[in-house]
Amino acid sequence: MDEPKVFISYSWTDQSHQELVKHWADRLVADGVDVILDIYDLKEGDDKYAFMESMVTDPEVTHVLVICDHAYAEKADARKAGVGTESQIISSEVYAKVKQSKFIPIVCEFGDDGEPILPTFMKSRMWINFSSSEAENENWEQLVRLLYGKPQHVKPKKGKAPAFITSDTPIPTSEAFAKFNSLKQALLQDKKGIKHYRRDFVDACISYADKLRVRERPDVTSMGEKVLEDCGKLKPIRDHICDWILLESEVCEEAEFSEALVEVLEKLRELKSRPPEINSWNDSWFEAHSVFVYETFLYIVAALLKTGAYSVLHEVFTSHYLMPSSDSYGGENFERFDCFYGYSETLQILGKVRISPRCEIIVL
Repeated sequence: MDEPKVFISYSWTDQSHQELVKHWADRLVADGVDVILDIYDLKEGDDKYAFMESMVTDPEVTHVLVICDHAYAEKADARKAGVGTESQIISSEVYAKVKQSKFIPIVCEFGDDGEPILPTFMKSRMWINFSSSEAENENWEQLVRLLYGKPQHVKPKKGKAPAFITSDTPIPTSEAFAKFNSLKQALLQDKKGIKHYRRDFVDACISYADKLRVRERPDVTSMGEKVLEDCGKLKPIRDHICDWILLESEVCEEAEFSEALVEVLEKLRELKSRPPEINSWNDSWFEAHSVFVYETFLYIVAALLKTGAYSVLHEVFTSHYLMPSSDSYGGENFERFDCFYGYSETLQILGKVRISPRCEIIVL
């Protein structure tokens, strides 16, 4: 980490003001900042104006702290003191010689209108409030962080484009995405009625996936392509559900979240089965959803492991899931977690003529 080096420019307003500036300089030195101040560095016989200008233009000086009070603003605007008297005041000409981000206005006073007292050529610059001891202590960390180039608020690393942008899916998932964002904001803002936001999100996901279920006899010759295509279309929903798990498993009460998750898993399980309104079908028609449900289940388990939601994970593996009516037989109405396993014989057949259909699903 580079050591900051600052020059302090101020007005010799009175003895107390000079002592205050020295106090700030000493405090900066204690925080590891190399400070250049006239009472430390300007010796008898030195050219005061040349000293000030050389400090401002010196590339080793990382910042110039401009201590702004009434006296400083007036003298900087009118240059009343002139070169021969108080040359620690920065003029607009000197100010214009270097990159202006080098200057940090430190506000000591505010006018009757509530505006900070600043030289005219600095009024557009961001400033730090040191107008009282309380303001100094409150904003000290901000100043030191600025000098070291370590701001408190750091722009996050840019992520990748969301799936609904990069996907070639012709059927939009924007509703599910919008509902997830509404749920996310409700959770982060601790709003009431979370279950309603959650239900809207889950319903949007399930509705989208359900519309892709085969309800009419497909072309057998292109069945492999159909399964592969539908797997790609379902991938954004898998990702939305995974994002929901990662979020809610960290912010919600575990018992409530466990109950909600079991209900979602039952809805996912139903997607593997034939829609109740059809009476003639082949199991291969639903292979895309079978792969989708199995893959989503694995993602849910991985997300719960990542967030450390082990009690929720225990519920996932020990719960009994209500079977869809179309799959219920022999008086059995409930299943265990192995009901989420999915397999596609069609993709295996397609794999004989493709290098890797599974990789194509990942790409999709």
